[in-house]
Amino acid sequence: MTIKVTDNRKICDIQNEFNEKFPFLKLEFFALISEKGEKGEKIRQIEISRKLGEAGRGIKKGEIKIHPKLTVCELESAFREKFGILVQVFRKSGKMWLQSTVTDSWTLKEQNEHGEALSNFKS
Repeated sequence: MTIKVTDNRKICDIQNEFNEKFPFLKLEFFALISEKGEKGEKIRQIEISRKLGEAGRGIKKGEIKIHPKLTVCELESAFREKFGILVQVFRKSGKMWLQSTVTDSWTLKEQNEHGEALSNFKS
């Protein structure tokens, strides 16, 4: 799957494309913010109705190839390095979405399969 990245694309459109291939995963988009006089990086989540251009300054245009063997870490790094966009992968767990930070070394396929298993589990 190839996703086109431009500053005019809505975040929800990219999320929908990603979810067609990985229905138990979702991408959330963040912007770096800095308060006057504060040190360090702070981030805030970007609403899905917003355009990518609102996720940061100078979004670079291009395409990103996403395949099942790509790890979460590789995907998140690619968005940041290629486009200057911060993304985080979340995995479905029942009715909740969990941030995948502990399992960033897993492939998208592994994450999606785990999300499916957790979502179909009946206690």
